[in-house]
Amino acid sequence: MALYVFKFGGTSVGSVERIKAVAEKVKKSHDQGDQIVVVVSAMSGETNRLIGLAKDIQQQPNERELDMLVSTGEQVTVALLAMALEEVGCPAFSFTGGQVKILTDSSHTKARIRDIDDSRMRAKLNQGKVVVVAGFQGVDEEDNITTLGRGGSDTTAVALAAALKADECLIYTDVDGVYTTDPRVEPKARRLERITFEEMLEMASLGSKVLQIRSVEFAGKYNVALRVLSSFTEGNGTLITYEDTQMESALISGIAFNRDEAKLTITGVPDKPGVASKILGPIADLNIEIDMIVQNIAEDETTDFTFTVHRNDFQRAKASLEKTCAELGAKKVTADDNIVKISIVGVGMRSHAGIANTMFQTLAAEGINIKMISTSEIKISVVVDEKYLELAVRALHAAFKLDQAA
Repeated sequence: MALYVFKFGGTSVGSVERIKAVAEKVKKSHDQGDQIVVVVSAMSGETNRLIGLAKDIQQQPNERELDMLVSTGEQVTVALLAMALEEVGCPAFSFTGGQVKILTDSSHTKARIRDIDDSRMRAKLNQGKVVVVAGFQGVDEEDNITTLGRGGSDTTAVALAAALKADECLIYTDVDGVYTTDPRVEPKARRLERITFEEMLEMASLGSKVLQIRSVEFAGKYNVALRVLSSFTEGNGTLITYEDTQMESALISGIAFNRDEAKLTITGVPDKPGVASKILGPIADLNIEIDMIVQNIAEDETTDFTFTVHRNDFQRAKASLEKTCAELGAKKVTADDNIVKISIVGVGMRSHAGIANTMFQTLAAEGINIKMISTSEIKISVVVDEKYLELAVRALHAAFKLDQAA
């Protein structure tokens, strides 16, 4: 007898008909003798609707009360799915996060899981029932309802799988796995049979929206076998696991990109100790996250300092940098919010030279100028003009033969 945790997102349970389809899929596994825990999100659009209601009353809603409100979305779904399972002859029992007891800290709207009591779930599983759990939510030490942030149901599913020592955690979504890149940009993108936790973390952090990054971190930390697959079509999806010998032949697993980048440069800064802190400190004080950083030292003992931020933070960061420019006696600030970041990701980079050169030659052959470069052990990222995004992704996809299985 195997124990599986299934997770279904908002689109998978977006209507009564889809909830009934989920019930049939769950029943099929349960009828094979497996123990099943199902984690569900709110029906698609419901969380946004509830947040909208809150903002109609309070422009900045009280976070405790907002968690109380938005958590009701998942409560509706668990009850409906439990009813649908019972209707097709599959015994089921629903829990809220608090009833399970998914214990979190008290950071409302972005809480982190501290502990999970699996006893109530195990009792129901041992009675032959499917356990249906509300994703995205828990309770703190004072029994206040908390939520885990956007995409938190993925984290709930992985955390429950870790607590229950499940054989596998299956994330059902509206895509049938993890692809070498976005198929909407490169139609030749190929679904990966497997990918490492490290690669998936990089892909998620670089803009891939398939999984919430915290859920991948959690799965890697607790060695939870994670699989992404479609709610609407049959298939094996993509297994996310640790690196193994089968994966050594693949130099690059995928290409990720982020359209939400903006670049800022301050030139002619006096090259003195602590100058980077003086530039980036005021940006950090505005709670603006900085991504890539490049610093160039000139012969006249000045430096040019370039960094990227999220496009939503562009104007605030620019205003702060212009103020810093005047304070430091630097030359000027230049800004560009028509850029994108493109990254190649693969554990194979560790043992193969020439990956960066292939990337740079490919872009050069297409006449694409690189504005910034950043590297890690399994990733190379470049910043280019936004107009070249699709051309660059397709050229790199072809150069690394990602349309072909390794």
